[in-house]
Amino acid sequence: MVIIRLNKKGRIPVMRKVTVAKSAGFCFGVKRAVDMAYKEASKGGRVFTLGPLIHNEQVVSDLESRGVKVIEDVESLDEGGDVTVIIRSHGISKETLKKLEGKNVHIADATCPFVSKIHHIVEEKYSEGYHIIITGDAKHPEVIAVCGWCEGHADIIGSTEEAEKYSNYKGQKLCVVSQTTFNYNKFQDIVDILAKKSYDILVMNTICNATEERQTEAGTIAGQSDAMLVIGGKHSSNTQKLFEICKGACPDTYFIQTLDDLDLKKLQSFRSVGITAGASAPNKIIKEVQSYVRNER
Repeated sequence: MVIIRLNKKGRIPVMRKVTVAKSAGFCFGVKRAVDMAYKEASKGGRVFTLGPLIHNEQVVSDLESRGVKVIEDVESLDEGGDVTVIIRSHGISKETLKKLEGKNVHIADATCPFVSKIHHIVEEKYSEGYHIIITGDAKHPEVIAVCGWCEGHADIIGSTEEAEKYSNYKGQKLCVVSQTTFNYNKFQDIVDILAKKSYDILVMNTICNATEERQTEAGTIAGQSDAMLVIGGKHSSNTQKLFEICKGACPDTYFIQTLDDLDLKKLQSFRSVGITAGASAPNKIIKEVQSYVRNER
């Protein structure tokens, strides 16, 4: 006699393999910024961040509940009393930093060290006569900040199509850097295209090692899974790139911010599900999704 035990919903349990990327969740720079923000909030006083601290609505909302408010520019800053301003992990331009230093406030600099390194490279090479090219998203706060370290005189290239159309009209020597969370393969393709134009190019691969590892691991897991879940904020650039990579390796890839966005019906027929997450996704959310996918049948 065969005994079949049904689950609480009266369905036969399905043996589902769930693989979670080891690199999923907060990267070093984001964790450092979040820890700094909670530490400053615990001290009391008024705490502000220049722009949302990270691209995760849940974290930003929780910080706001603890008194950490978001301001979009230095001009809107109220200086009265005990005020702390946190520079987010994306960094700020040199001009904005000078304005902030001119205010009567305490500055907590949470700029990711890998981003700060790009600022130094761009400032130095620009002063040496190089024209700066940044591979990345022109609207991303990190890229906007980097541009501010060469007086805004930089060209942003975000695709191979843009690279093909690019012309170095002034014949300057070029210094190519990258947004830390840019797609590594796309960066290489853009550099190859620029190199074929016979320009005098200095290439500085400033993509964060953690980003490369996260993208490589996500692509590998997606290629081995029936379905893939990518967790992260809807405005997160690095999560969007993870989604693109996973979608290319696994057609049934889904982008979710929290467990509430997960439609389990789409996963019921899959025997293996992979999970990865962007650099701004809290570990709590990753574990919730993992537990639900693994235990819900």
